[in-house]
Amino acid sequence: MRVRRFFANALGLSLLFGGAFAHAATVTGTVTDKTTGKAAAGDAVALIDVQAGMGEAASATTDARGHYTLNLPGSGPYLIRVMHQGAGYFIAAPQGSGSGDVPVYDVAAKVNGVSVEADVIEVESSNGQLSVDERFFVHNTSSPPTTQWSKKSFEIVLPAEAIVSEVSAERPGGLPTNMKLDPDGPKGHYSFNFPIQPDNGEKDTLFQVIYTLPYASGKYAFHSVPSLPADSFAVLMPLSMSLSNGAGADLKPMQGGDAGLQTFLMKNAAAGKEIDFTVSGSGSLPRESQATTQQSESSGQQTSSAPGGGLGVPINTPDPLSKYKWWILGALALLLAGVAAVLLRSPERALAPAAGPAGTAIPAQLAATAASPAATNATLMNTLKEELFTLESDKITGKITAEDYAEQKAALETVLKRALKRSS
Repeated sequence: MRVRRFFANALGLSLLFGGAFAHAATVTGTVTDKTTGKAAAGDAVALIDVQAGMGEAASATTDARGHYTLNLPGSGPYLIRVMHQGAGYFIAAPQGSGSGDVPVYDVAAKVNGVSVEADVIEVESSNGQLSVDERFFVHNTSSPPTTQWSKKSFEIVLPAEAIVSEVSAERPGGLPTNMKLDPDGPKGHYSFNFPIQPDNGEKDTLFQVIYTLPYASGKYAFHSVPSLPADSFAVLMPLSMSLSNGAGADLKPMQGGDAGLQTFLMKNAAAGKEIDFTVSGSGSLPRESQATTQQSESSGQQTSSAPGGGLGVPINTPDPLSKYKWWILGALALLLAGVAAVLLRSPERALAPAAGPAGTAIPAQLAATAASPAATNATLMNTLKEELFTLESDKITGKITAEDYAEQKAALETVLKRALKRSS
Protein backbone atom coordinates (compact mmCIF):
# COMPACT_ATOMS: atom_id res chain seq x y z
CA MET A 1 0.00 0.00 0.00
CA ARG A 2 1.55 3.27 -1.10
CA VAL A 3 1.96 6.56 0.68
CA ARG A 4 -1.04 8.09 -1.04
CA ARG A 5 -3.40 5.30 -0.03
CA PHE A 6 -3.94 6.25 3.61
CA PHE A 7 -4.01 9.97 2.97
CA ALA A 8 -6.37 9.44 0.12
CA ASN A 9 -8.93 8.39 2.71
CA ALA A 10 -9.23 11.87 4.15
CA LEU A 11 -12.09 13.07 2.02
CA GLY A 12 -14.59 10.31 2.77
CA LEU A 13 -14.41 10.77 6.52
CA SER A 14 -14.53 14.52 6.29
CA LEU A 15 -17.97 14.01 4.82
CA LEU A 16 -19.02 12.36 8.08
CA PHE A 17 -18.38 15.41 10.23
CA GLY A 18 -18.25 18.23 7.70
CA GLY A 19 -19.85 17.80 4.33
CA ALA A 20 -23.15 16.50 5.65
CA PHE A 21 -23.84 19.92 7.11
CA ALA A 22 -22.88 21.93 4.06
CA HIS A 23 -25.66 23.36 1.91
CA ALA A 24 -25.67 25.54 -1.17
CA ALA A 25 -24.22 28.83 -0.01
CA THR A 26 -21.45 31.31 -0.71
CA VAL A 27 -17.87 31.47 0.43
CA THR A 28 -16.21 34.81 0.90
CA GLY A 29 -12.66 35.57 1.86
CA THR A 30 -9.64 37.78 1.44
CA VAL A 31 -6.42 36.85 -0.32
CA THR A 32 -3.41 38.47 1.33
CA ASP A 33 0.11 38.60 -0.08
CA LYS A 34 2.20 37.68 2.97
CA THR A 35 5.38 38.78 1.20
CA THR A 36 4.26 42.39 0.90
CA GLY A 37 1.60 42.42 3.62
CA LYS A 38 -0.89 43.82 1.13
CA ALA A 39 -4.09 42.59 -0.46
CA ALA A 40 -3.54 40.39 -3.50
CA ALA A 41 -5.60 42.05 -6.23
CA GLY A 42 -6.39 40.38 -9.54
CA ASP A 43 -5.64 36.81 -8.45
CA ALA A 44 -7.70 34.01 -9.98
CA VAL A 45 -9.75 32.08 -7.40
CA ALA A 46 -11.39 28.74 -8.19
CA LEU A 47 -13.72 26.40 -6.31
CA ILE A 48 -12.42 22.86 -6.89
CA ASP A 49 -15.01 20.07 -6.74
CA VAL A 50 -13.19 17.05 -5.34
CA GLN A 51 -15.99 14.65 -6.23
CA ALA A 52 -16.12 15.81 -9.85
CA GLY A 53 -12.60 14.91 -10.89
CA MET A 54 -11.05 18.01 -9.26
CA GLY A 55 -12.79 20.22 -11.80
CA GLU A 56 -13.60 23.88 -11.30
CA ALA A 57 -17.14 24.40 -9.98
CA ALA A 58 -16.93 28.20 -9.78
CA SER A 59 -14.40 30.96 -10.29
CA ALA A 60 -13.76 34.56 -9.33
CA THR A 61 -11.09 37.25 -9.34
CA THR A 62 -9.97 39.14 -6.25
CA ASP A 63 -10.84 42.84 -6.21
CA ALA A 64 -8.59 45.73 -5.21
CA ARG A 65 -8.97 44.77 -1.55
CA GLY A 66 -8.21 41.09 -2.20
CA HIS A 67 -11.84 40.07 -1.62
CA TYR A 68 -13.65 37.34 -3.52
CA THR A 69 -17.00 35.53 -3.42
CA LEU A 70 -17.76 32.04 -4.72
CA ASN A 71 -21.09 30.27 -4.97
CA LEU A 72 -21.17 26.73 -3.61
CA PRO A 73 -23.35 24.67 -5.99
CA GLY A 74 -23.79 21.79 -3.55
CA SER A 75 -22.66 20.10 -0.37
CA GLY A 76 -19.11 19.54 -1.54
CA PRO A 77 -16.54 18.89 -0.30
CA TYR A 78 -14.58 21.59 -2.12
CA LEU A 79 -11.18 23.19 -2.17
CA ILE A 80 -10.41 26.82 -2.80
CA ARG A 81 -7.42 27.47 -5.05
CA VAL A 82 -5.77 30.84 -5.55
CA MET A 83 -3.22 31.35 -8.32
CA HIS A 84 -0.63 33.97 -7.41
CA GLN A 85 2.29 34.68 -9.74
CA GLY A 86 1.84 31.22 -11.25
CA ALA A 87 1.84 29.27 -7.98
CA GLY A 88 -1.26 27.62 -6.55
CA TYR A 89 -2.35 28.01 -2.92
CA PHE A 90 -5.11 25.84 -1.45
CA ILE A 91 -7.41 25.70 1.54
CA ALA A 92 -10.42 23.51 2.28
CA ALA A 93 -13.63 25.38 1.53
CA PRO A 94 -15.03 26.44 4.93
CA GLN A 95 -18.26 25.00 6.25
CA GLY A 96 -21.05 27.26 7.49
CA SER A 97 -19.90 30.78 8.23
CA GLY A 98 -16.18 29.96 8.25
CA SER A 99 -13.72 32.35 6.66
CA GLY A 100 -12.28 31.67 3.22
CA ASP A 101 -9.15 33.78 3.76
CA VAL A 102 -6.12 32.54 1.82
CA PRO A 103 -2.49 33.56 2.36
CA VAL A 104 -0.24 33.71 -0.72
CA TYR A 105 3.40 34.60 -1.33
CA ASP A 106 5.43 36.18 -4.09
CA VAL A 107 7.52 33.80 -6.22
CA ALA A 108 11.25 33.79 -7.00
CA ALA A 109 13.50 31.22 -8.67
CA LYS A 110 16.01 31.31 -5.79
CA VAL A 111 15.22 32.32 -2.21
CA ASN A 112 17.51 32.84 0.75
CA GLY A 113 16.41 30.72 3.69
CA VAL A 114 15.75 27.45 1.84
CA SER A 115 17.54 24.48 3.43
CA VAL A 116 17.09 20.78 4.11
CA GLU A 117 15.96 19.94 7.63
CA ALA A 118 16.42 16.19 7.13
CA ASP A 119 17.30 13.76 4.35
CA VAL A 120 15.89 10.42 5.52
CA ILE A 121 16.65 7.15 3.73
CA GLU A 122 14.73 3.97 4.62
CA VAL A 123 16.14 0.72 3.22
CA GLU A 124 15.02 -2.90 3.26
CA SER A 125 15.76 -5.88 1.03
CA SER A 126 13.84 -8.67 -0.68
CA ASN A 127 14.20 -10.85 -3.77
CA GLY A 128 17.63 -9.54 -4.72
CA GLN A 129 16.54 -5.89 -4.62
CA LEU A 130 17.10 -3.08 -2.19
CA SER A 131 13.96 -1.01 -1.65
CA VAL A 132 14.62 2.62 -0.79
CA ASP A 133 12.23 5.30 0.42
CA GLU A 134 14.01 8.66 0.54
CA ARG A 135 12.35 11.76 1.98
CA PHE A 136 13.62 15.33 1.95
CA PHE A 137 12.15 17.77 4.48
CA VAL A 138 12.86 21.25 3.11
CA HIS A 139 12.67 24.45 5.14
CA ASN A 140 11.79 27.84 3.70
CA THR A 141 12.41 30.47 6.37
CA SER A 142 12.82 33.35 3.92
CA SER A 143 12.23 36.91 5.14
CA PRO A 144 10.09 38.38 3.81
CA PRO A 145 8.41 35.03 3.18
CA THR A 146 8.73 34.10 -0.50
CA THR A 147 7.96 30.94 -2.47
CA GLN A 148 10.88 29.38 -4.32
CA TRP A 149 9.70 27.96 -7.62
CA SER A 150 11.26 27.19 -10.97
CA LYS A 151 11.73 24.15 -13.18
CA LYS A 152 14.55 23.27 -10.78
CA SER A 153 12.99 24.22 -7.46
CA PHE A 154 14.70 21.31 -5.72
CA GLU A 155 17.52 19.17 -7.12
CA ILE A 156 18.46 15.67 -5.98
CA VAL A 157 21.00 13.00 -6.87
CA LEU A 158 19.92 9.34 -6.86
CA PRO A 159 22.11 6.29 -7.50
CA ALA A 160 22.60 5.81 -11.23
CA GLU A 161 21.08 2.29 -11.00
CA ALA A 162 17.94 3.49 -9.26
CA ILE A 163 14.61 2.47 -10.76
CA VAL A 164 12.07 5.02 -9.56
CA SER A 165 8.56 3.72 -8.83
CA GLU A 166 6.91 6.65 -7.06
CA VAL A 167 7.48 10.37 -6.61
CA SER A 168 5.44 12.80 -4.53
CA ALA A 169 5.66 16.26 -3.01
CA GLU A 170 3.69 18.02 -0.30
CA ARG A 171 3.26 21.69 0.55
CA PRO A 172 3.56 22.73 4.21
CA GLY A 173 0.42 21.45 5.92
CA GLY A 174 -0.99 20.28 2.59
CA LEU A 175 -1.65 16.98 0.88
CA PRO A 176 0.66 14.78 -1.21
CA THR A 177 0.81 15.45 -4.94
CA ASN A 178 2.03 12.85 -7.43
CA MET A 179 5.02 14.16 -9.35
CA LYS A 180 7.48 13.16 -12.02
CA LEU A 181 11.20 13.74 -11.74
CA ASP A 182 12.82 15.81 -14.47
CA PRO A 183 16.26 14.56 -15.58
CA ASP A 184 18.82 17.23 -14.81
CA GLY A 185 22.31 16.60 -16.14
CA PRO A 186 24.30 13.38 -15.53
CA LYS A 187 22.51 10.10 -14.94
CA GLY A 188 20.87 10.05 -11.53
CA HIS A 189 20.55 13.84 -11.34
CA TYR A 190 16.95 15.05 -11.16
CA SER A 191 14.95 18.12 -10.22
CA PHE A 192 11.44 18.85 -8.91
CA ASN A 193 9.28 21.45 -10.62
CA PHE A 194 7.32 22.14 -7.45
CA PRO A 195 6.93 25.28 -5.30
CA ILE A 196 8.78 25.42 -1.99
CA GLN A 197 6.45 27.62 0.02
CA PRO A 198 7.39 29.30 3.31
CA ASP A 199 7.08 27.04 6.33
CA ASN A 200 3.69 26.82 8.00
CA GLY A 201 4.70 26.79 11.65
CA GLU A 202 6.54 23.50 12.20
CA LYS A 203 5.45 22.15 8.83
CA ASP A 204 7.78 22.36 5.85
CA THR A 205 7.83 21.02 2.29
CA LEU A 206 8.25 17.28 1.78
CA PHE A 207 9.73 15.57 -1.27
CA GLN A 208 9.61 11.78 -1.47
CA VAL A 209 11.13 9.31 -3.92
CA ILE A 210 10.66 5.54 -3.76
CA TYR A 211 13.06 3.43 -5.82
CA THR A 212 14.80 0.06 -6.02
CA LEU A 213 18.46 -0.87 -6.46
CA PRO A 214 20.16 -4.12 -7.53
CA TYR A 215 21.10 -6.16 -4.46
CA ALA A 216 22.00 -9.65 -5.62
CA SER A 217 25.28 -9.53 -3.69
CA GLY A 218 23.52 -8.54 -0.46
CA LYS A 219 25.53 -5.33 -0.27
CA TYR A 220 25.20 -1.85 -1.74
CA ALA A 221 27.47 1.20 -1.54
CA PHE A 222 25.68 4.57 -1.46
CA HIS A 223 27.34 7.79 -2.59
CA SER A 224 24.80 10.39 -1.53
CA VAL A 225 25.34 14.02 -2.51
CA PRO A 226 23.11 16.60 -0.75
CA SER A 227 22.14 19.45 -3.07
CA LEU A 228 21.62 21.78 -0.10
CA PRO A 229 23.09 21.79 3.40
CA ALA A 230 21.16 19.30 5.53
CA ASP A 231 20.72 19.67 9.29
CA SER A 232 20.30 15.90 9.54
CA PHE A 233 21.08 12.98 7.26
CA ALA A 234 19.72 9.64 8.42
CA VAL A 235 19.42 6.00 7.41
CA LEU A 236 16.69 3.73 8.82
CA MET A 237 16.89 -0.04 8.39
CA PRO A 238 15.85 -3.37 9.93
CA LEU A 239 17.90 -4.70 12.85
CA SER A 240 19.02 -7.59 10.66
CA MET A 241 20.92 -5.26 8.30
CA SER A 242 24.27 -3.54 8.84
CA LEU A 243 25.75 -0.16 7.91
CA SER A 244 29.40 0.86 7.58
CA ASN A 245 30.66 4.40 7.08
CA GLY A 246 32.82 5.42 4.17
CA ALA A 247 34.39 8.68 3.03
CA GLY A 248 32.56 11.78 4.22
CA ALA A 249 30.14 9.80 6.41
CA ASP A 250 29.74 9.93 10.18
CA LEU A 251 26.49 8.07 10.66
CA LYS A 252 26.04 7.16 14.31
CA PRO A 253 23.46 4.72 15.76
CA MET A 254 20.72 6.39 17.80
CA GLN A 255 18.95 5.10 20.90
CA GLY A 256 15.24 5.09 21.65
CA GLY A 257 13.91 3.70 18.40
CA ASP A 258 11.32 1.04 17.64
CA ALA A 259 12.21 -2.50 18.70
CA GLY A 260 12.50 -3.68 15.09
CA LEU A 261 14.20 -0.61 13.63
CA GLN A 262 17.63 0.99 13.81
CA THR A 263 18.47 4.58 12.96
CA PHE A 264 21.81 6.08 11.98
CA LEU A 265 22.15 9.85 12.14
CA MET A 266 24.68 12.36 10.81
CA LYS A 267 24.42 16.05 11.61
CA ASN A 268 25.29 19.02 9.40
CA ALA A 269 25.77 17.38 5.99
CA ALA A 270 27.44 19.81 3.59
CA ALA A 271 25.99 20.57 0.16
CA GLY A 272 27.83 18.93 -2.72
CA LYS A 273 29.99 16.77 -0.42
CA GLU A 274 29.64 13.04 -1.04
CA ILE A 275 28.47 10.85 1.84
CA ASP A 276 29.65 7.26 1.31
CA PHE A 277 28.15 4.39 3.30
CA THR A 278 27.47 0.72 2.64
CA VAL A 279 24.48 -1.33 3.71
CA SER A 280 24.47 -5.11 3.82
CA GLY A 281 22.31 -8.00 4.97
CA SER A 282 18.61 -8.57 4.46
CA GLY A 283 15.37 -7.86 6.23
CA SER A 284 12.14 -5.90 6.23
CA LEU A 285 11.18 -2.80 8.15
CA PRO A 286 8.57 -3.29 10.90
CA ARG A 287 4.99 -2.79 9.82
CA GLU A 288 2.27 -1.02 11.76
CA SER A 289 0.40 -4.27 12.28
CA GLN A 290 3.47 -5.83 13.85
CA ALA A 291 4.06 -2.83 16.08
CA THR A 292 0.46 -2.87 17.28
CA THR A 293 0.56 -6.61 18.02
CA GLN A 294 3.80 -6.24 19.98
CA GLN A 295 2.37 -3.40 22.05
CA SER A 296 -0.82 -5.34 22.78
CA GLU A 297 1.15 -8.41 23.84
CA SER A 298 3.32 -6.34 26.16
CA SER A 299 0.20 -4.96 27.85
CA GLY A 300 -1.40 -8.38 28.22
CA GLN A 301 -4.07 -7.77 25.58
CA GLN A 302 -4.85 -10.01 22.63
CA THR A 303 -5.46 -8.45 19.27
CA SER A 304 -4.63 -9.07 15.64
CA SER A 305 -5.95 -5.80 14.33
CA ALA A 306 -3.79 -3.34 12.45
CA PRO A 307 -3.72 0.40 13.17
CA GLY A 308 -7.04 2.05 12.62
CA GLY A 309 -9.08 -0.82 14.02
CA GLY A 310 -8.79 -3.44 11.31
CA LEU A 311 -6.94 -1.79 8.47
CA GLY A 312 -5.60 -5.20 7.57
CA VAL A 313 -2.40 -4.08 5.88
CA PRO A 314 -0.53 -7.05 4.33
CA ILE A 315 2.69 -7.83 6.16
CA ASN A 316 4.83 -6.96 3.14
CA THR A 317 3.08 -3.68 2.42
CA PRO A 318 4.48 -0.53 4.05
CA ASP A 319 1.92 1.40 6.04
CA PRO A 320 1.35 4.71 4.25
CA LEU A 321 1.33 6.83 7.39
CA SER A 322 4.71 5.56 8.54
CA LYS A 323 6.01 6.27 5.06
CA TYR A 324 4.62 9.75 4.87
CA LYS A 325 3.83 11.35 8.19
CA TRP A 326 6.05 9.36 10.49
CA TRP A 327 6.67 12.32 12.78
CA ILE A 328 2.95 12.54 13.52
CA LEU A 329 2.67 8.80 14.10
CA GLY A 330 5.53 8.98 16.55
CA ALA A 331 3.18 10.89 18.85
CA LEU A 332 0.40 8.28 18.61
CA ALA A 333 1.02 5.26 20.78
CA LEU A 334 -1.23 2.88 18.86
CA LEU A 335 0.45 3.77 15.58
CA LEU A 336 4.03 3.69 16.87
CA ALA A 337 6.26 2.13 14.21
CA GLY A 338 9.01 4.60 13.49
CA VAL A 339 9.74 6.36 16.77
CA ALA A 340 13.41 6.79 15.88
CA ALA A 341 12.45 9.06 13.02
CA VAL A 342 11.12 11.60 15.52
CA LEU A 343 14.76 12.32 16.28
CA LEU A 344 14.96 13.89 12.85
CA ARG A 345 11.70 15.80 12.83
CA SER A 346 13.03 18.36 15.30
CA PRO A 347 16.65 17.30 15.86
CA GLU A 348 17.84 19.84 18.41
CA ARG A 349 14.91 19.30 20.76
CA ALA A 350 14.35 15.60 20.15
CA LEU A 351 17.94 14.55 20.87
CA ALA A 352 17.48 15.48 24.53
CA PRO A 353 16.61 12.09 26.09
CA ALA A 354 13.79 11.41 28.47
CA ALA A 355 13.48 8.47 30.79
CA GLY A 356 11.87 5.54 29.04
CA PRO A 357 10.98 1.97 29.98
CA ALA A 358 13.90 -0.03 31.37
CA GLY A 359 16.20 2.97 31.13
CA THR A 360 15.79 3.34 27.37
CA ALA A 361 16.35 6.87 26.09
CA ILE A 362 13.36 8.23 24.19
CA PRO A 363 12.96 11.59 22.44
CA ALA A 364 11.85 14.38 24.75
CA GLN A 365 9.45 15.64 22.05
CA LEU A 366 7.70 12.26 22.00
CA ALA A 367 7.46 12.16 25.76
CA ALA A 368 5.90 15.62 25.85
CA THR A 369 3.38 14.77 23.16
CA ALA A 370 2.42 11.48 24.76
CA ALA A 371 1.70 13.37 27.96
CA SER A 372 -0.93 15.47 26.21
CA PRO A 373 -3.90 13.29 25.16
CA ALA A 374 -5.81 16.33 23.90
CA ALA A 375 -2.99 17.36 21.57
CA THR A 376 -2.58 13.79 20.35
CA ASN A 377 -6.29 13.44 19.63
CA ALA A 378 -6.38 16.77 17.75
CA THR A 379 -3.44 15.63 15.62
CA LEU A 380 -5.22 12.38 14.82
CA MET A 381 -8.42 14.15 13.83
CA ASN A 382 -6.57 16.52 11.50
CA THR A 383 -4.69 13.63 9.94
CA LEU A 384 -7.93 11.73 9.34
CA LYS A 385 -9.42 14.68 7.49
CA GLU A 386 -6.39 14.90 5.23
CA GLU A 387 -6.39 11.18 4.55
CA LEU A 388 -10.02 11.13 3.56
CA PHE A 389 -9.48 13.86 1.02
CA THR A 390 -6.88 11.88 -0.90
CA LEU A 391 -8.79 8.61 -0.68
CA GLU A 392 -11.78 10.15 -2.39
CA SER A 393 -9.49 11.77 -4.98
CA ASP A 394 -7.84 8.43 -5.79
CA LYS A 395 -11.24 6.78 -6.12
CA ILE A 396 -12.40 9.42 -8.59
CA THR A 397 -9.26 9.22 -10.70
CA GLY A 398 -9.19 5.41 -10.65
CA LYS A 399 -5.95 5.12 -8.66
CA ILE A 400 -7.50 2.80 -6.10
CA THR A 401 -9.69 -0.27 -6.56
CA ALA A 402 -13.22 -0.39 -5.21
CA GLU A 403 -12.17 -3.13 -2.78
CA ASP A 404 -9.25 -1.13 -1.40
CA TYR A 405 -11.39 2.00 -1.20
CA ALA A 406 -14.03 0.23 0.89
CA GLU A 407 -11.39 -1.31 3.14
CA GLN A 408 -9.53 1.95 3.75
CA LYS A 409 -12.68 3.97 4.35
CA ALA A 410 -14.02 1.42 6.84
CA ALA A 411 -10.71 1.48 8.71
CA LEU A 412 -10.67 5.25 8.90
CA GLU A 413 -14.24 5.33 10.14
CA THR A 414 -13.20 3.03 12.98
CA VAL A 415 -10.29 5.29 13.89
CA LEU A 416 -12.58 8.32 13.79
CA LYS A 417 -15.07 6.69 16.15
CA ARG A 418 -12.28 5.94 18.59
CA ALA A 419 -10.99 9.51 18.41
CA LEU A 420 -14.46 10.93 18.97
CA LYS A 421 -14.98 8.59 21.91
CA ARG A 422 -11.72 9.80 23.48
CA SER A 423 -12.71 13.43 23.10
CA SER A 424 -16.16 12.96 24.64
